[in-house]
Amino acid sequence: MNHHSIELRVRYDECDPMGFVHHSNYLRYFEIGRTELLRASGGCYAEMEAAGELVVVVRVDCRYRRPAKYDDLITVDTTIARVTAAKIIHEYAITRKNHAGESEKIVDATVTLAVIDREGKLQRVPKPLLDQYEKGGE
Repeated sequence: MNHHSIELRVRYDECDPMGFVHHSNYLRYFEIGRTELLRASGGCYAEMEAAGELVVVVRVDCRYRRPAKYDDLITVDTTIARVTAAKIIHEYAITRKNHAGESEKIVDATVTLAVIDREGKLQRVPKPLLDQYEKGGE
């Protein structure tokens, strides 16, 4: 599985004094998206961490197009764009329905992950993780 969507409701504590979602919270939404993508593919980050395989963010490119507001229902679409021996690249699109009921993109991003061991040394992307993304919940 290389794509997953999840709906989230914007909570009050995620908003800044202007009533918009604070930009830092989108990183949380991305993390929820990729965690649920892995779970839907049959994997589990907690099991990877217990095995000493730590997945870390090494780069974030994010474009904020429109603000999300308190109580908006947003959709986080997560796609695995590319996997190499050393990194996993996810693409994200966060959308919401506008007043006309049409979906509008409010944020898009690319996040690059690497796998390290407990000493912080770069590791190859584990084959079981690659397999999880390829076969998914099929």
